[in-house]
Amino acid sequence: MAKLNFIDFAGTSRTVEAAAGSTIMEAAIKNAIPGIEAECGGACACATCHVYVDDAWLERVGPPSSMEEDMLDFAYDVRPNSRLSCQVKVTDTLDGLIVRTPERQA
Repeated sequence: MAKLNFIDFAGTSRTVEAAAGSTIMEAAIKNAIPGIEAECGGACACATCHVYVDDAWLERVGPPSSMEEDMLDFAYDVRPNSRLSCQVKVTDTLDGLIVRTPERQA
């Protein structure tokens, strides 16, 4: 299990536990994290699970795939550290990961 820290646009922090092999989005939905809509259920077919990965964690999370980059074009306020949470698998090395949710989803 890895602990994931979600910080919403207002600055409220919520920490949840996620099983290795699940995705950040799955952990968010399971724990009712505000700001993660996940309308496509994790199929990388929308951009409603958009998050900002804390800069200190970018290397461990890795870069987005080309398909994810294409979907991020539809996200709100995309930044260099933007990711779709449905595309990031939880591993033990992500224990303590910090992600922020945008002001709104696309």
